[in-house]
Amino acid sequence: MNGKGSSTPLRLRVGWLSREELLTELKRIGVLLNASAEVLLKSPAFDQQDLETFHLAECTVGQLGFGDGAVLSSIFAKAQETGLSLCPAIAGPYLRLLMTDQESAPDSVMSNGSAPSSSITVAAAPLSDDDDYPKGFYLRAVSGDLWLRGYHATDQHIWSPDDCFVFRASGGP
Repeated sequence: MNGKGSSTPLRLRVGWLSREELLTELKRIGVLLNASAEVLLKSPAFDQQDLETFHLAECTVGQLGFGDGAVLSSIFAKAQETGLSLCPAIAGPYLRLLMTDQESAPDSVMSNGSAPSSSITVAAAPLSDDDDYPKGFYLRAVSGDLWLRGYHATDQHIWSPDDCFVFRASGGP
């Protein structure tokens, strides 16, 4: 996975750590969190985690057929039409633990109202319908630092054709 729509499937195992163990592991490998990621990590979703293993597929909004971009609900619906499905909400931190070799972004801009360059957004159902609550996680590396960040977006936000998502792939375990 490279943040540009790679076709190489990645196998991800989630639910094998308690919230405390997960936070300890993220800290141990030097993962930086923004405030939104910290909010998400306090979610009850991390209290009762199901142990699952599945394959991931990475694709851009453009690869899903949205040459002019699209809103999140359309992106998720189109991905599901193509056989992809949403990841569990807890997938972001586990993917960050697995992807320690993510290439650093060409810039250090963290927030500008759109997905930052070289970021990989984890396609998962939002944990809350409240627009003030973070919608999910994305991964990014900046100047060699690994980030797990939460993001905010309403369903009116247009994601760029170049924005990269990771979905649960069909088939596999």
